[in-house]
Amino acid sequence: MSEKYLTIADAAVAMRDGTTTSVAITQEILDRTATLNPALGAYVEVTADAALEQAAAADAALADGIDHGPLQGIPLAIKDIIAMREAPTTANSRVLDPEWGKGTDAPVVARLRAAGAVFVGKATTSEFALGLPDPDKGFPIPHNPWNVAHTPAGSSSGTGVAVSAGLALGGLGTDTGGSVRGPASVNGHTGLKVTFGRVPKSGVVPLGFSLDSIGPMARSAYDCALLLEVMAGYDASDPNAADVPVPKYSELLSGDIAGLEIGLPIPYFFEHEKLDPEMKEAVLGAVKQLVDLGARSEEFELPYANEAKDANHIIMVAEAYAYHRNDLVNRWTDYGYATRPTLARGAFYTAGDVAQAQRFRMMWSRLVARAFEKYDVMITPSAPAPAEKASEMTVSRRLLTPNYTGHWNLTGLPAVAVPVGFSTAGLPLSMQVIGKPFAEATVLKVADALQRITDWHLAVPPVEALVAAA
Repeated sequence: MSEKYLTIADAAVAMRDGTTTSVAITQEILDRTATLNPALGAYVEVTADAALEQAAAADAALADGIDHGPLQGIPLAIKDIIAMREAPTTANSRVLDPEWGKGTDAPVVARLRAAGAVFVGKATTSEFALGLPDPDKGFPIPHNPWNVAHTPAGSSSGTGVAVSAGLALGGLGTDTGGSVRGPASVNGHTGLKVTFGRVPKSGVVPLGFSLDSIGPMARSAYDCALLLEVMAGYDASDPNAADVPVPKYSELLSGDIAGLEIGLPIPYFFEHEKLDPEMKEAVLGAVKQLVDLGARSEEFELPYANEAKDANHIIMVAEAYAYHRNDLVNRWTDYGYATRPTLARGAFYTAGDVAQAQRFRMMWSRLVARAFEKYDVMITPSAPAPAEKASEMTVSRRLLTPNYTGHWNLTGLPAVAVPVGFSTAGLPLSMQVIGKPFAEATVLKVADALQRITDWHLAVPPVEALVAAA
């Protein structure tokens, strides 16, 4: 992908000053996708003809003086659990009804379409946003563009790969326990989990009804802000959608974070025995850069973090089991090898287990709210380590690995994953910034301030060489 147009913001400017066109950018992305997608597995379906038609329409509108905003003509990837009328929604599964969402747009897709966005295709996902890749089911297997032997994480794997490898300038992911931030973390770009209810999630195959959110994924925090301005806002079709005003997020990213109070929850998040030293060092180094910009940081203790991870998992699996129960009984082997036992775990949690998890959720949310009485944001690593080898991924390993993201789904708070460097093995490292309810502007402001003085988010993986070697 031309490094001149890596970001949505740069591409939008270039289209308006006549340097390039949406058709040119879209064609380049489609050509790159045709070459790299077989090896990277970013898309389950590429809608090339429709994308070029949308790009031509965006260019024609600009030529006629019709400007719908900076997303006009921007090629995006849509996670394959979100309805988009050009292609079926499969949830990367043989179980989902082929008629599900057929020919319709989810509200979030309709909003992007109205803003003139171009849709490259449906991006691969973990099955039903939960399982591990299963080669026996016939769907593309996503690979990390920094090292194809490593995982791109999930469940918004394809969108993360597409953004990192230049197969889209941005896109949509969903996040129930970290599925936007995980791929952003290991693929080296920015990903925002929004406040629960900030973006309507109707037209999306559910995982955890009380935890799910749709978030923007792009190279920069500024690009995520541009996407969120269009995505966010109330929609009556979603009973959980919040009727809260939508700020002009991009105009609030000034780079000025003087006086901002940062809380660092040290136990668990910074002292866990499985935290990679390079990840810890990179995140603390980024915090120091924020302090040099005028922020203040303080270490503190946020208790019960390990229990919060477990509570998020119990609620997520119980809610997912409720959705899939009948199909699990009748179509067990149609599910992937890792999806079916994970979903079935929901049958073994008792009503008392789920009730206790919900009681804990309320208590944990109060503890977090109390911390936010003092701090504007909290910062942790986005993950305990860089991307693991795909060959080492198992259901048991996932259960036993610390998770730094599900805590904030439990509270419904916004959190953004931000690149902060690379490991000695050349894999991306990432920091997570967590904010107060509906304070997406604040977490994006912190991420943007860091990205104004660093360029980790603009690093381009050597995809062609890696694919050739593989």
